Amino acid sequence: MKIIVRGKNFEVTDALREWVEKKLGKIEKYFNNLKEVQVVLVVSRGRHRAEVTIPLDGIVLRGEEETGDMYSSVDLVIDKLEKQIKKYKTKIDKKLKDGSIKDLTVSQESTEIEYKEPKIVRTKRFAMKPMPVEEAILQMNLVGHNFFVFRNSETDMINVVYQRKDGNYGLIEPEY
Repeated sequence: MKIIVRGKNFEVTDALREWVEKKLGKIEKYFNNLKEVQVVLVVSRGRHRAEVTIPLDGIVLRGEEETGDMYSSVDLVIDKLEKQIKKYKTKIDKKLKDGSIKDLTVSQESTEIEYKEPKIVRTKRFAMKPMPVEEAILQMNLVGHNFFVFRNSETDMINVVYQRKDGNYGLIEPEY
């Protein structure tokens, strides 16, 4: 498994890199053919954020945690990913269809938690007139949502704009 560790706004020390690699061993045990894991460690305004992205065939596992200490952030994000893998093991395995996830034994902890299958409780339909990204952001703010689905007039593709935690905006475009 190739582990790519990058630092943003600071230099990643060898000790921190080794800590991340050691902790990612907890995740590696769940997969048969894990090729690459991307880790971005960010320091901003005294907060330490760890972002881990695991690209698999057709799906992406991602976790992000922020604390006052980078080691704690790494620990929390790995725990979060481990819980996601356990919770969605069968769904992920069905999507991958090649047995990429190793068999997980059910622990006492997971038998105590009752999991309810999420269901769609509302469907909305609306006309999508083509518009530029700036107009989509305006529309999103007018309706008071933190995301907005629209047809991009420049590409004629369905896009999503969303508001990020830092107050800026993001744009999701399909890749074909």
